[in-house]
Amino acid sequence: MARSSDTPDRPKGRSARSLSGLLPFLRPYRGRIALAVLFLIAAAVTTLVFPAALRGLIDAGMDRNASPEATGERLLALRGHFMELAGVGVALGLFSALRFYAVTWLGERVTADLRNAVYAHVVRQSPEFFETTATGEVLSRLTTDTTLVQTVVGSSLSLGLRNTVMGLGALIMLVWTNPAVMAQVLGILVLVVAPSLYFGRRVRRLSRASQDRVADSSAIAAEVLNAVPVVQSYVQEGREAERFRASTEAAFDTARRRTKVRAGLVAFIIGATFSALLWGLYQGTQAVIAGRISAGHLGQTVVYVILLVGSVAVLSEVWGDLLRAAGATERLMELLDSRSPVAEPNTPQALPPVRGGSAVRFEHVGFHYPSRPDTAALADLDLHIQPGETVALVGPSGAGKSTVLQLLLRAYDTGSGRVCVDGVDVRDAALADLRGRIGIVPQDSVIFSTSALENIRYGRPEASDEEVMAAARAAYAHDFITALPDGYHSFLGERGVRLSGGQRQRISIARAMLKNPPLLLLDEATSALDAESERMVQAALERAMAGRTTLVIAHRLATVLQADRIVVLDAGRIVDIGRHEELVARGGLYARLAQMQFGDEGRKAA
Repeated sequence: MARSSDTPDRPKGRSARSLSGLLPFLRPYRGRIALAVLFLIAAAVTTLVFPAALRGLIDAGMDRNASPEATGERLLALRGHFMELAGVGVALGLFSALRFYAVTWLGERVTADLRNAVYAHVVRQSPEFFETTATGEVLSRLTTDTTLVQTVVGSSLSLGLRNTVMGLGALIMLVWTNPAVMAQVLGILVLVVAPSLYFGRRVRRLSRASQDRVADSSAIAAEVLNAVPVVQSYVQEGREAERFRASTEAAFDTARRRTKVRAGLVAFIIGATFSALLWGLYQGTQAVIAGRISAGHLGQTVVYVILLVGSVAVLSEVWGDLLRAAGATERLMELLDSRSPVAEPNTPQALPPVRGGSAVRFEHVGFHYPSRPDTAALADLDLHIQPGETVALVGPSGAGKSTVLQLLLRAYDTGSGRVCVDGVDVRDAALADLRGRIGIVPQDSVIFSTSALENIRYGRPEASDEEVMAAARAAYAHDFITALPDGYHSFLGERGVRLSGGQRQRISIARAMLKNPPLLLLDEATSALDAESERMVQAALERAMAGRTTLVIAHRLATVLQADRIVVLDAGRIVDIGRHEELVARGGLYARLAQMQFGDEGRKAA
């Protein structure tokens, strides 16, 4: 089941400072940021010029003391004021359009870089990471969380800066033109700040919780959709739908509480600010009646008041968006800050040139899986495999067979002892060099949502079409691939749903053969095949294993019989080594396994 995202060990940020994690993604675009800020300030200043131009228009048009002879001059003056206002409008439209394009481009670009960085980091994590992190949660962070970041960088942040400039500008103008009145208003506005900060912290905490609940739903959906045949076969559709519904209801409830607090924050800020400024406007009206200021002056004051109130209203909304994005940024930064315990060596040691197959040594290896620290997966494993040798690993479930392959690939690091390939400790070799020397055919074949050609070419991306087809022929996959509607260019469906189990396995084998590695790992590569297909693939594998070292987890007699040595594992320890006939003759664990797994066929072979 999907792990809950609300774990107690997560750091809980307290403010929008969490957005500072985006700075490394913004730095490469300093020039574009400066340009966007320039356009933003220009648009804000242009807006602030509008009330001053309006004041001149009103005073010129409402001058009742002007003589009739001056009417022509007044009309010319009015035209001039209207032209000024028109110029302000054109400039505002131009600067606003440039600002919108600049910040939207920035938001899209930073979000794309952030998604790429998170994805590239996650795919490099060791299996230990995925033991504690649900895939659906990672997908939620890559989609929902980055979308929130995009909203902030590409829209909310720009609006916030623009309205901050306009609000401060309007406030300065109001203080300059009506200092006594605005001093009172400013005193009232200061009292708004403390409650706003309290509400803001609650909104941020609830925003983080809301994103976690959405991630829980994504984790459940990803888990169940990848196991639909099992869900349906056990008639659990209703139960899984109810489990998903409960998760989405939890997400809705958290979002509802977040929205309620945020709505209260918006109402408080707008109400308090509007009340304070209404008092200032009242005082200005009194000044007009007393003859201390002109009607144009009052009109200018009204527009500045509207700009200030409007800016505060927008900023309250933007603040909520910033707090939501802060929670999303925290979650993304957690992914980027996670460090795989399997690290690249500081000074990698080069692997020696390959002559035939690779040599493999397990020297007194002990290992515990991080999720099962009290149970040894391997204990004092000591095994030397010569170049070109084929070694079969046999043992009951949980004996440590798959762990041997995982340590060779350095999916995990050993707890004690060491693993060497061609005389080099795998911890001292570059991961790309080590894994480039190894080919693997897993028991559960992995097919990507692309064509048959590209699925096989995955083993060696630079391979030509002819080389891909040669590998397919060697794996006895050519005939069924050419029988597909579009041959090698046929789309195989998600996880290869258009193929049978045996066909998927042969595609996987062809992929490994195309890579042509000196060390081949087979996790019972023929287990999914029928008898006829097994014979064909077994013959192909025999050719593939020739001249290279092969380590195979064996459940089929054919695989066991062709091995140079059979290593019998039990509870993470080697309990016997030998060929099939020798081990059966000795009795013990292998003889019992041979009887259970191979039956009469095993006795006859012995």
